[in-house]
Amino acid sequence: MAIPRATGKNGRSTGSRKTVALVTCAELPDLDTDERAVIAPLAERGIAAVPAVWDEPSVKWEAFDAVIVRSAWDYPHRHGEFLRWAETVPNLWNPVDVLAWNTDKHRYLRHLGDAGLPVVPTMWVGPGSTVTLPSTGVHVVKPAVGAGSRDVGRYDMGDPRERALAAGLAANLTSSGRTAMVQPYLDAVDTAGETALLFFGGRYSHAIRKGPMLTGPADTGMGLYKQESITAREATDAELHVAQRVLCAVPGGVQRLLYARVDVIPGPDGTPVVLELELTEPSLFLGFAAQAAERFAAAIDARLNA
Repeated sequence: MAIPRATGKNGRSTGSRKTVALVTCAELPDLDTDERAVIAPLAERGIAAVPAVWDEPSVKWEAFDAVIVRSAWDYPHRHGEFLRWAETVPNLWNPVDVLAWNTDKHRYLRHLGDAGLPVVPTMWVGPGSTVTLPSTGVHVVKPAVGAGSRDVGRYDMGDPRERALAAGLAANLTSSGRTAMVQPYLDAVDTAGETALLFFGGRYSHAIRKGPMLTGPADTGMGLYKQESITAREATDAELHVAQRVLCAVPGGVQRLLYARVDVIPGPDGTPVVLELELTEPSLFLGFAAQAAERFAAAIDARLNA
């Protein structure tokens, strides 16, 4: 199934004025700067967009015509609480079952792999399991439930010191009841970089390049997220094809998704490999492509008036 490219539109919504909540966290009560870019084009369509903190008890979620998760980047250490909140929210986009599936990389990456998608080979270390790391090669260790590159490190397993640090990170994750992931570090991260492909309402919108971020062991003192090196990029036909296949494998179908981001990178043979599928709270990089914010607003408008 081919996914068409998004097109923007001008004009206002028909019908009564609508209000949507753009969900964020207490550390970013007014949203991340990039996420605010959709507010003005929504207003031009007669739609009021209001930042709202997901765990603020005074918020009346039922008062909104739609609730859209955006900068809720504090959920990984409160994963169960976040999903219980999502279960109570009416008109939640993307829906709660999608969020539950997508916030656990162990769950969705295995699903994609079983569906025949090219994903990065991954070793999983669950709570209570013995951590046995590779003895050679550069690898990445990170949690299966995570965001913002927190608790993520790059380690040369041939270096005894770095291998010990990697084992310590994996042990810390599993001892706290989390699942750890161990993946080979792909050299293309340092050359080609990652390509993130953005989709709104099931339609391809734009892409960006993410430069290398992991230079060594996990930074235990970092904040809500690690700063990224982002530039605009045109996705190749091969990258777009893989991303389309990924979205078609999402349980329930791509038509249920307001937004999606597929991160890919060239594999050893140069063909795109899936790093992550972001359906919960991905940065949309609206400021890196002309009319991207307008396309996102158009997708919201279309769904409100469907």
